[in-house]
Amino acid sequence: MTASSLTTISEGWSFTQIGGGQGTEEGEWLACSEFPTTVHVELLKLKKIPDPFIGLHEWDVQWIGETEWAFKNTFNVKVSDLAAPNVDLVFEGVDTFASVKLNGEEILQTYNQFLNYRVPVKKLLKAGANELTLTFESAFYKGRDLQKQHGKFALWNGDSSRLHIRKAQYNYGWDWGPVLMTVGPWRPIHLHAYTARIASLFARTSVSSSLSPSLTVSFSLSHEVASTASVVLKDSSGKVIAQESKVQVKDGEAQVKFEVGGGKVELWYPIGYGKQPTYTVEVAVLDEQNNALSNQTQKIAFRRAQVVQDELIDQEGRTFLFEINGIRIFCGGSNWIPADSFLTTMTPERYRAWLQLLIDGNQNMIRVWGGGIYEPDIFYDICDELGIMVWQDFMFGCGQYPAYDSFVKNVTEEAEQQVQRLRHHPSLVIFAGNNEDYQLAEANKLDLDYSDETSDFRKTTFPARHIYERVLPAAVKEHSDIHYHRSSPYSGFGKVTTNQQYGDLHQWNVWHGSQEPWHNWDILAGRFVSEFGMEAYPDIRTVDYWLGGNKAERFPQSRTMNNHNKADGFERRLELYLVENFKHAFDVDSYVYYTQVMQAETLASAYRLWRRNWRGKGREYTAGALVWQINDCWPVTSWAIVDYFLRPKPAYFTIARELRPFTVGMTRKEVKTFANERSAAFFTIETVLEVWGTNSTLSEKKATLEVTAFDLHSDWTETWSKEVILAANSSTELYKGELPGQPKRTKVSEVPKTIIISARLLDNGTVLGRYSNWPEPFKYIHFPDVKDLGLKITTGADGESVELSTQKPIKGIVLDVDGDAIQWSDQAIDLVPGDPQVIKAKGLKGRSVCKVRFLGDGSA
Repeated sequence: MTASSLTTISEGWSFTQIGGGQGTEEGEWLACSEFPTTVHVELLKLKKIPDPFIGLHEWDVQWIGETEWAFKNTFNVKVSDLAAPNVDLVFEGVDTFASVKLNGEEILQTYNQFLNYRVPVKKLLKAGANELTLTFESAFYKGRDLQKQHGKFALWNGDSSRLHIRKAQYNYGWDWGPVLMTVGPWRPIHLHAYTARIASLFARTSVSSSLSPSLTVSFSLSHEVASTASVVLKDSSGKVIAQESKVQVKDGEAQVKFEVGGGKVELWYPIGYGKQPTYTVEVAVLDEQNNALSNQTQKIAFRRAQVVQDELIDQEGRTFLFEINGIRIFCGGSNWIPADSFLTTMTPERYRAWLQLLIDGNQNMIRVWGGGIYEPDIFYDICDELGIMVWQDFMFGCGQYPAYDSFVKNVTEEAEQQVQRLRHHPSLVIFAGNNEDYQLAEANKLDLDYSDETSDFRKTTFPARHIYERVLPAAVKEHSDIHYHRSSPYSGFGKVTTNQQYGDLHQWNVWHGSQEPWHNWDILAGRFVSEFGMEAYPDIRTVDYWLGGNKAERFPQSRTMNNHNKADGFERRLELYLVENFKHAFDVDSYVYYTQVMQAETLASAYRLWRRNWRGKGREYTAGALVWQINDCWPVTSWAIVDYFLRPKPAYFTIARELRPFTVGMTRKEVKTFANERSAAFFTIETVLEVWGTNSTLSEKKATLEVTAFDLHSDWTETWSKEVILAANSSTELYKGELPGQPKRTKVSEVPKTIIISARLLDNGTVLGRYSNWPEPFKYIHFPDVKDLGLKITTGADGESVELSTQKPIKGIVLDVDGDAIQWSDQAIDLVPGDPQVIKAKGLKGRSVCKVRFLGDGSA
């Protein structure tokens, strides 16, 4: 009997434009440079199209998405493969509508980018050369046809026809991404010869409330064959933890359970709370003669993950928090969009670099957003390894999706495949049904009675509710143990999605919505804020990249700059927040700086104020904050905190400071007290300072709180300190009182002194956390002359670090050098006298820092 043989068909591919045109001549087949691949990638390498990431060239390649294409390959089949009882072609991913022919006969019509397809082809194969052809029709045209047939529905972003197409929705354009309709065989294709294969393997780990782990391994075979199986559990070193060598396979199915408590295995924890041990389940199926039929391995880990929605002490509503192995965890993290418009260019190395940025930035959760893709296995493998919790959306975003029969059948198949593929990852802690579709339903006044839990919903104006409340939860429940949440955002308990007391919240009333000042983040909090953000320009090198050398367009309001910012009304919104808070300049280098510092201040403020709301068990008033967004899919001005080229913006570093294990936060608020209830002219204004600390570790921490006040325009200073205890896994209020050095005022015309407050948490001289609180808005501040600051920036003896010191407080220092960019360990630095800071600068190579920006640097 023939053992299983899997051959990847990756060499010798070519492609053509059907009928010829701008891409190829009629009948001309061009060699593919790589495989898997897509049309844009190949045409770019052949210099057949301009780079759509530069200038306005995005609009020069729109024809590609409205054209038919074909890919073909001639591959050899061995006689030994044909001797197998079964031979299949396996397509891991096809983007999106293709007619697949083998030796001239159609074997498959693909219809969903997120599906894999397996087709029996033994009867059509021959020994030697066989021809495989994939002919792609335009997904855009197909969507327009389906829209005409089934109706046009409401949406935010992109073309409305996307709602009918199971393809990465961001291809149609988003408020941060270009319109680039990719097409092609975007994931591998294999030829699989076998007698019987393991069709479904589920290594189901379970951890009880007492943290006792167990493992149930179940699998089914594609064909019933008299067989037995061995099931082995190994640790990462290859040591056998448990095994069963003679598992009977009955009716093509088998199951074995292992009790692995008593220290046999260790639990998996998110980063910062423990280790991330992984184990391997190996299943080998043998026929009656002990010949190998099929082998499969699956990497697993043991952890107990729950979403806790408990009533709260002192506040209305319920928690929305993640508890891992009994530990309630404040989730500080990011939203993730696809990291490239051309997904086949994403390498494991790029994925690792992106996810390592999360770890280096003290983040512990990433949300895979519902307008992109279900990421490849390597993404989740790295999250497992690094201890990053994954919030996984299903791929529905910002739309009134349909629910006609063929569409529901399509997404049912998609959901089942993806849940089965992803369920074994310990990092994956929640599935959410969609991104903002309930919010869109509310905004468009679609049929949405939250008290109705029994209807079918398909005949309403919000038909996809049937998908989110019937199809998806059924797939998750049947095939996994992962928590299902109907949408993001979704409140539950009969509340609308904007409710701040229940569920998760997308807080866009800073930037979008009512365009609140960022200083209001405290009153804009939710139980779990799964989206919020502020735009900023990327690194100036990235700006110059998309300008493509066109210096005439190198100003903030140019046509090219506008094309590289897709957000509605971004000029007004950027300028609104800039003009409310800063004196700023308009040259492009300055504009980059001021938008970046604005983003850094905005986002750090959110994390600082919301971590304060994590006040211990029963008082987890805010349990998470996920910034929109960590990444970009092309070079652009957006809400990303790291740009397309993996260059962090200053906000990345200010967020990292706010997510350290120990932090200190402050607010200052003016309290106006009138002489009596009749008076408007007689009053006192007192400035009140509040100080708190946070501790994400599981042990209380003794520390010294040191508070120093500075007058920006004199030599006056005042310092005090006290010993404090930071409660475990909680915030702790540390001080409330008058702002030092700020006299009470009795007239509005009395301008308050410019007092800067520096707070540090110290552990025997080691700085655990620091923060400087400045009076806002910054535009009112009269900054000292640069020559009077006493700022010193000294390159360290190692050539890979710099020390910063000053004689006057300085706000928002951003460092740069000419030439290649540096990997800085910190940016957007607030510096005060007596507290020098050393910044690592990988790649500095002894150079002096020649570019220094800060508020009051003379540019505005």
